Formats: sequence, C-alpha cells, structure tokens
Amino acid sequence: MIKKILITGCNGQLGRDLQEAATRHPALQLLCTDIHNLNLTGNHEVMAYVRTHHPAFIINCAAYTAVDKAEEEEDKAFAINAAAVQNLAEAAGECQSRLIHISTDYVFDGTKTTPYTEEDASNPQSAYGRSKLAGEKAALSHPQTMVIRTAWLYTCEGNNFVNTMLRLGAERPTLHVVNDQHGSPTYAADLAEAILTIIDRVTQGTKKFVPGVYHYTNEGVCTWFDFARRIMQLGHCNCTIHPVTTAEYPTKATRPTYSILSKEKIKTIYGLVIPSWEDALLRCFQKKIV
Repeated sequence: MIKKILITGCNGQLGRDLQEAATRHPALQLLCTDIHNLNLTGNHEVMAYVRTHHPAFIINCAAYTAVDKAEEEEDKAFAINAAAVQNLAEAAGECQSRLIHISTDYVFDGTKTTPYTEEDASNPQSAYGRSKLAGEKAALSHPQTMVIRTAWLYTCEGNNFVNTMLRLGAERPTLHVVNDQHGSPTYAADLAEAILTIIDRVTQGTKKFVPGVYHYTNEGVCTWFDFARRIMQLGHCNCTIHPVTTAEYPTKATRPTYSILSKEKIKTIYGLVIPSWEDALLRCFQKKIV
C-alpha cells in the first residue's frame, strides 16, 4: 500500500536528497512543498493542506538556517523554526500523521568532551540554536513525533561548506579554517536514506515507530580544518589550508566547540548502519564527477 509522505522545505539540501532517495522506496509517495506552495507560518493554510492530503508522515525540512543573520533576525528565525513547527504539529495531531522534524547540534553549548546523548541538557548559545530548541518543543507537543538532530550538513549541490571550500580553493592559494571546533559532517543523502528507511520499516511492520529525540550524523570525528583539507584533496585544489582558532575567526553567532552526537539510540531502535564521514564525502565527490 502506497503511503503519502509530506516533505516541507523540498528545495533545500535535505529536501532534494529525500526526493532522490524516494526513487529507491517505491511504496512511498512524496508530496513536495516549499514556500511557493505551502506557507508554514499560516496555521489555517497548513491545516487545510494536511486535511486535504492526509499524509501518513510529515518530514519537516523547512528551516531558517542563516546562523549569523539570526542574531539580528531572531523574530524571523523563531517564526520559521518554531511557530511554523507548531502549526505542523497541530495539523499532524488532528490528522493522525506522524511528524519527523529535523533539528541541530546548536541546541547544545558544546562544553562536553564526550558525545552528546539525547538525554543531555540543551543550552543553546545563539539565536538560531534557541529558535531550533523552541521548534523541538513545538514538534514534540504532538505525541507521534521524531526529532532528529543532525550537524554539519552538506550535499553535492547548493550553499554548504563543501562547495564553499571548493569555490574558495579555486580562487585563492591559501585559506584559514578553524581547527578547534569538533564535530561530524553529515551527507544529506545518507540522512535522507536513513529517514525513508525508518519510514519503510515502520510501515512494513518490521520496526515500531518510537517517538522522541534522536541524533544522526555520519560516523567519525573531525575539525572544520580536517574537513576542509580532505575536501581540497578530493577536489584536487592547489590551495593550502592553515589552521586557526575560533578566537582568530570571530563570528556573530557562537558555535559549539564540541558537537559530536551519539547515534546509538537511532542505530539500536531502527537497525541503521551509518557510514563514516570520509566514505560519505568520497561518495559525494564521485557523484559530482558523474
């Protein structure tokens, strides 16, 4: 039986990769929306859309992601990252849809030295992080919700760290990249495949849907400097990367210095095997070449 899946933010990194991944999941029918055909900040509009289409799952990829700009546009960040999520949660509740909401490592303060679990206390240090935490709470107001926190998301196209490094690496002989922020890059294609695999297993009855908060990134740990250096190697860029400290590269928004997320919960409950970030980056470059 075909299951309808509503995707919001379908033109973003994860939204596009969900559409590509769906070609490998024929039992799922995607309803793809973005701001041009569904305004999430309009409660009545969201409710009417969900009532009309009755999706089995809603995957919320829509987000305000301009981390530094959010320091000046906190109201706008909250409107998209929190108020809009509340609209989705209410519509999902009324129509008995399950909600999968994408969140971020920025809900943590980055002061730990061991991987963050889903039970660790949140303490966002930026307007963006505060808006995303508010969005988590809004999403979880619907009892049939999974919140999936991810970090350092990239894909083969679009505006992200990988493509920015490739562009700058082609333009400049040297670059300075922060080497004291630790995390795990996440290939959007892998996250997309994981989400649709979970939905497939739940709808086929091989796994039970377990609401709550989860973490998903690719396996392994690196700094932005390590990540950039590997990007230059795979991209064959003759650009030298120099490490710098966060203090030497100030930004408006405070970034977590440590944002490694434990994936044990999502792996255990849904039986996922998560690739390493090095393997994922290589596959991204192979796809770019093809």
